[in-house]
Amino acid sequence: MSKSEQIEELQAILREDSENFRARRELALILIESGFAKEASMHLQYLIKKIPDDAELYFNLGVAYEKQKLFDKAKSAYITANKLAPDNMDIVYNLGLVLIELKEFDLSIECFQKVLSGDENDSNSYFNLGICYLKKGDLAKAIENFQYTIDINDEDLYAHFYIGNILVEVKDYEAAKDEFRRVLTISPDYSWAYYNLASIAYEQGDYEQVALNLDRTIEYNPKDEGAYFNYAKLLAKMDLYDDAKNMMATAAQNCPNAGQIYYYTAQIAKTVGNNEDYISYLNLAIENRGTLVTDLSAVMNEMEQFSEANVEE
Repeated sequence: MSKSEQIEELQAILREDSENFRARRELALILIESGFAKEASMHLQYLIKKIPDDAELYFNLGVAYEKQKLFDKAKSAYITANKLAPDNMDIVYNLGLVLIELKEFDLSIECFQKVLSGDENDSNSYFNLGICYLKKGDLAKAIENFQYTIDINDEDLYAHFYIGNILVEVKDYEAAKDEFRRVLTISPDYSWAYYNLASIAYEQGDYEQVALNLDRTIEYNPKDEGAYFNYAKLLAKMDLYDDAKNMMATAAQNCPNAGQIYYYTAQIAKTVGNNEDYISYLNLAIENRGTLVTDLSAVMNEMEQFSEANVEE
């Protein structure tokens, strides 16, 4: 029986007997799994009024709120669930995740440490501790916890990826490249690893590797605006301006934010001193303002300043 059929069957049961708590509980869980979190939360709230001391109901209500990105409400539900079932580490773990979303990192750290006190091999808790410390700006503890993650599960590509990012930040490029290459052995189509390898190659002046890795980035993520822009900048730097324009034309076709692509193309034109293209692409960016990420007033001011400077000349 499909989930939609199960939902219909349970709804029919509740129409006959609205006090059938088992059916309502089951319906709420299936609704969460099927992407109907708002509807699920209504059923769970109904059940909580009838059974106020059921930790599982509060836990599932927290899950439903999380899926709706109602993180304050999810936090409240998980805290109540935790009070009712303090030894349930699934509740503590989920509370930790919500606290990350709410940027309450110290409290989140307490949650994951509590989970680890009961299971020292929970790699996911170490990973989330890494995220907390990274958000707090403590790179040493972040990398320590990401390392604990991969000591337990070397296939955790995100832990390797974050370690690579931290190593880039401290300019340990060779070690960072090793981490991104490890990511690609785990997931060969992970475009961000190629993008970061391209960024390192640019810092090291290896333009051939920049191009190779940006090619792979775009191959696996043809909507990556940053990859097109950086590739075009590289081509312009190598005096291949027409190739740079063609690259950005492809980006405008493939990426949803065409207005922003035109703005980027204008910046490349400005860099190489092609004023005609610069103003032309600024105009295109303004005409496509609905897909322009840069503040429109800033683009308008940029055009006005250029016009005034040219009038003065």
